[in-house]
Amino acid sequence: MPYIRESILTTVSPDGEVHIAPLGIIQEGDGWVVAPFRPSTTLANIEASGLAVVNYTDEAKIFAGCLTGRKDWPLTPIEDSPIPRLEAALSHDVLKVQSVSADDLRPRFFCKVIASGQHRPFTGMNRAKAAVLEAAILVSRLKMLPAEKIENEIAYLKIAIDKTAGPDEEQAFYWLLEKVIAHLAEVEAGA
Repeated sequence: MPYIRESILTTVSPDGEVHIAPLGIIQEGDGWVVAPFRPSTTLANIEASGLAVVNYTDEAKIFAGCLTGRKDWPLTPIEDSPIPRLEAALSHDVLKVQSVSADDLRPRFFCKVIASGQHRPFTGMNRAKAAVLEAAILVSRLKMLPAEKIENEIAYLKIAIDKTAGPDEEQAFYWLLEKVIAHLAEVEAGA
């Protein structure tokens, strides 16, 4: 299995509009593979510019927010980059596409790091943040999973939220839970 680093990608459209999206980047040799699904804004932006910024953050609300329609997060410019980074990034890498493996569903962009920056210290692990990240990944796959699996996963993840969450993690989990409840209601109504 490949090593996947969960991150938030910032990309820019040809007209300068910044797009923020959670995406796991895949380690491959001395580079990273970015593999967004088709169609997506992230894919279109990377195809157009050949660049992306990988934001490494421990802000659970950003992961949850991006999956629940909350994509207005503060950005800050990066020297010599047309793409900004998240203000909340602990660190970032600027990726440049070196090659592309075409695919009708999920093309793979092999990228090299051309610049990096460190911004804030990492202050440690938290189970609630990890639970929010897992819940965000679950929400991104709702249409692919049976209702029973979704319910079981949410129940398990809620244990970490109940035991270790601060206000930000509670809010992030609530946003995701709203999305899960709405999805399960749709599934129930269609049954």
